[in-house]
Amino acid sequence: MNAQALRVAAAALVVVLGIWAGAWVHSTRGAPNRPSGIAVPAGQASPPNPGDLAQGPEDTGPENAFPPPKIPDRLPQFSLQDRAGKTTPISAFAGKSLIINFWATWCAPCRSEIPLLEALHAEWAGRDASVVGIAVDHRDPVLEFADRYKIAYPLLIGEQDALDAAAALGVETPVFPFTVFTDRRGDVVAVFVGQLHRPQAELILSEVQNLNKDLEQLPAARHAITEGLRSLQAKQAG
Repeated sequence: MNAQALRVAAAALVVVLGIWAGAWVHSTRGAPNRPSGIAVPAGQASPPNPGDLAQGPEDTGPENAFPPPKIPDRLPQFSLQDRAGKTTPISAFAGKSLIINFWATWCAPCRSEIPLLEALHAEWAGRDASVVGIAVDHRDPVLEFADRYKIAYPLLIGEQDALDAAAALGVETPVFPFTVFTDRRGDVVAVFVGQLHRPQAELILSEVQNLNKDLEQLPAARHAITEGLRSLQAKQAG
C-alpha cells in the first residue's frame, strides 16, 4: 500500500459529542478549526522522527468534510492484541474512566500528541482514569516506536480489527488521531476527532469526573462539553 498516496492532508478538527438516545451534535460546524487530522485507513508505517514528538503551534486550515460519527451510548466491546501479543478485551479496563486514543506511527498529529497522553495517564492514574492507545498499524513498527519513546500507557494493536473497533465507535471513515472519553460506567461521554490539546482534554475530563461523582447527568455533561469546546475555539479564533 502506498502510504504517500493515502496521506490526505486535512488540517481540521471535528469535535463530536454523543447525545443521549443515539443522537449526535457536530459541535464545531461553522467554527474555525486548528488541530490537524489525517483521513486514511490503516497504512504502511513510516519511521518515527524525534521532531514528531516536539510540541509545536497548532496548525490552521480549512474546514473539513468529514461526516460526524454516530456515537454509541455505551463503549462497544472489542478485543485487540496487546504488546505481548495477548488478545485483550477493552473490558479488561472496566471500572475506570478511559481515554482511548486511536493513532498510527505514520500519522504526524498522532505522534505529536503522545507527550500529552503520557502526561494525562500519569496525572489521572490516581483518579481511576487510564489512557489506552489503539494503534491502527502494523505490529512491528508499533512495538519499535513504543519501545523507542518508552510509551508507558497500555497499547492495543490491530489493523482491520482496529478499524472495525473505530467503526463500532461511529468513526466509519477513520480520521487519525481521534480520542474516545468514557466515564467509569462505560458510557461514551465524548469523541474528539483530531489532535488533542490540553485545554480540550482538561475540559472533557472535568466533566467525566463530575459524572463519576454523580454531580450531574450524562446529557448535562455532554452539553457542557459542547459549549466549553465552542468557547475554546472562539478564543483561539479571536
